[in-house]
Amino acid sequence: MAKTEEIKAEVMELGKRARAAARVMATLNTQQKNDALTSMAEALVANSERILAASEKDMEAATGRGIGSSLIDRLMLNSVRIKEMAEGLFDVAVLADPVGEIVKGWRVSNGLEIRQVRVPLGVIGIIYEARPNVTVDASGLCIKSGNAIILRGGSMAHNSNLALTKVIADAVADAGLPRDAIQAVTNPSREAANELMRLNHFLDLLVPRGGPELIHTVVSHATVPVLWAGAGNCHIYVDESADLDMAQRIVINAKCQRPSVCNAAETLLVHRAVADEFLPRVAADFIAQEVTIIGDETTRKLVPQALEATEKDWYTEYLELKIAVRVIDSVQEAIDHINKYGTMHSEAIVTRDHGSARKFTEEVDAAAVYVNASTRFTDGGQFGLGAEIGISTQKLHARGPMGLTALTSTKYVIEGTGQIRS
Repeated sequence: MAKTEEIKAEVMELGKRARAAARVMATLNTQQKNDALTSMAEALVANSERILAASEKDMEAATGRGIGSSLIDRLMLNSVRIKEMAEGLFDVAVLADPVGEIVKGWRVSNGLEIRQVRVPLGVIGIIYEARPNVTVDASGLCIKSGNAIILRGGSMAHNSNLALTKVIADAVADAGLPRDAIQAVTNPSREAANELMRLNHFLDLLVPRGGPELIHTVVSHATVPVLWAGAGNCHIYVDESADLDMAQRIVINAKCQRPSVCNAAETLLVHRAVADEFLPRVAADFIAQEVTIIGDETTRKLVPQALEATEKDWYTEYLELKIAVRVIDSVQEAIDHINKYGTMHSEAIVTRDHGSARKFTEEVDAAAVYVNASTRFTDGGQFGLGAEIGISTQKLHARGPMGLTALTSTKYVIEGTGQIRS
């Protein structure tokens, strides 16, 4: 019991300090926030050796536990990835500051002047799993949008996350901002994560980033507002009118370019009219890149190397070199399959038929719907939003890549000349 109370007190103290920092952050001008972002970026590069030493500890522990290659890839930091994180902060610094933006303004009949103005949300909590780059990306977005952040990374990247947090929090303080604008839950226990989920009165928004189990846990247990960055069971549908050379390039890119991320394709749907020609072609590329193919009966006839798909496979986000393949009879069947098994993340159609493209984009329920392009573009940077705090697959407040605007709310500012209500 004493330990539980100690953890609760520790997390509550983080909340108190974050709330105090958030009040200061809301008053900063754009230049002050940009200076802090520049300081953070420079500090990452200057402290690369220290960060990589912490990452090596995480990698050794993960390797010793027999962690799979896709998860190892997400955990790994190297000099290139540190440089990319720093460049991401510079990119955020040049983005327009949403805070203070007048969304709309008008005058009502009694003469009151009303403006709807963007303001920071306040204190953002984020619970995430194996990607230490989230520590930096999320913190940079919160600094630029005038928020404070409390980070709770996964235990497998514990050393990396704490090293990154210290480096960027020190840099923020050196730039004259509140050091407590960036804090991390240092206790790696599940109990500490649970306390963060219940940090009422201090946390304005909690964002879970990870697999279905993490998201379900947070949604089930949190007593604070949650905006989840959902799992990505993403599909590519190759229509009967598709340019098959284009389709082959898109499918291979969506599955193989980086299979461990949420916008990688997990299921390939192929129209029966082109299956005989297309599936053997794309399967040869898959096999050359060591992709395991799991297919329905028709797929297995056309691709003898394919394993048998079960109902579970259509729901699965593999996050590795594995793909489920199904042959279907119409664009409607593709839409029905996606809406049943998908996670409302990113879905694509490859087609030369305008009607099929329009039907697909109108009826598929997802945060991002593509026509003749890879799902791998669902990313804040690729959308021109800078870094992202996650990709929302829900419909309230924000959907898709969550950049700066998603980390703001609005308030009404009303100016009068003595009006009273009769």
